[in-house]
Amino acid sequence: MSPRSFSANGRDYAASPDPVVVICIDGSEPDYHVEAMRAGRMPWLSSVLGDRLSSWPAHCAMPALTNPNNVSIATGRAPRFHGISGNYIYDVATGTEVLMNDKRFLRIPTLFAAANEAGLDVAVVTAKNKLRRLLGAGLVEDGPYPDGTAGRAPARRGICFSAEKADEATEAENGLGDVLEYVGLPLPSVYSQDLSEFVLAAGVRLLERRRPDLMYLSLTDYIQHKHAPGSEPANAFYAMVDGYAAALDALGAVVVITADHGMSPKSHPDGTPRVIFVEEETEQILAGVDTPIEGLRVILPITDPYTVHHGALGSFASVHLPDGADRDRVAAGLRALDGVAEVLDRAAAAERYELPADRIGDLVVLAEKTTALGRFAAWHDLGQLDAPLRSHGALGERDIPFFVNRALPAPDLVPGGSALVHNYDAFWVATTWLAQHRSEAAVTAATR
Repeated sequence: MSPRSFSANGRDYAASPDPVVVICIDGSEPDYHVEAMRAGRMPWLSSVLGDRLSSWPAHCAMPALTNPNNVSIATGRAPRFHGISGNYIYDVATGTEVLMNDKRFLRIPTLFAAANEAGLDVAVVTAKNKLRRLLGAGLVEDGPYPDGTAGRAPARRGICFSAEKADEATEAENGLGDVLEYVGLPLPSVYSQDLSEFVLAAGVRLLERRRPDLMYLSLTDYIQHKHAPGSEPANAFYAMVDGYAAALDALGAVVVITADHGMSPKSHPDGTPRVIFVEEETEQILAGVDTPIEGLRVILPITDPYTVHHGALGSFASVHLPDGADRDRVAAGLRALDGVAEVLDRAAAAERYELPADRIGDLVVLAEKTTALGRFAAWHDLGQLDAPLRSHGALGERDIPFFVNRALPAPDLVPGGSALVHNYDAFWVATTWLAQHRSEAAVTAATR
């Protein structure tokens, strides 16, 4: 392996002569790009598509949520490897419900840490602060990881900060201080398009001034939760993204644009949320066979500190059953509900969707595209929702965009499926697959 190439979690990443920038547009179903281009709002993407830009059908990891997919992109692997099965889990050992937003939940290092170890300059900018400690492990912070690298300090200082807490970033903790002055923008509101724009502006400024070898820019889905593809707010958002992507391209970067998950409407015609309250339904099934319900716990892994986006209503749920409960009977009862797409036991869900079996429930419930899953009505503060519910989590939100500003053949990394790549192939495509194609092109040219 050449200097500045590196390996991470069983994948080799080739050295790139150009900076590599991966943009993750949170909640970006493919129709957003289609509609924005149709409206003439993404001139850069439209001008390079088919000429020097490749686009392939792609899937996100399951569940179709922010934390699992951002960490999948950051590690190059599915959740069964890195262990982040949602934003939120039930810790059976402690009997507590916890946010998985801390590095201690990671089971493998990030590719950012491996690149940093190899001597590359790495920068990570996220919109929401909940991702910062996960993505910064081994880059600006120590492990721990259970593979023997626990406690090892970063080989060099990378950069990792969030737009949400940009005013609190320091050289010691984030690799860069005075971020607001550096970027030249005020601190954005967490519930705004400005949060994503700050991330992209920071990326352009970092590329202009520092030119990192690898850069990851993770946006927020505030717009996508509120506005459908083709709406004016959505088109304006994608026009903004297009402008910054054009600037990164003009600075010579290999640019990949993908998403952590899609987004779907989940409301009745009158605008009220279309919800199945899984914990209530499970209680009724258990009560019908005189089974105790003590110990029943439904976990909605979409749950995070930003409930104004979605009211903690997604389309993926984990059901932890009481001791002695008839799992098959509960599964059959839930499967019969209108709006439920699939109910799997722990082993089947872990195998089919590459999930860590010890961090999901006895049963996993996936809703249909137009339906959301809740716990019980009183648990959700739906008064926070100021628009008809649009949310994500299951198969209806698995399709995502995947663009790279280089003309490349499609790598079939998902044999037999409707997708050719996953979002977590982004850095591999931008380095190894691109290097391989360049080598093949050079050999072909030399033999002419």
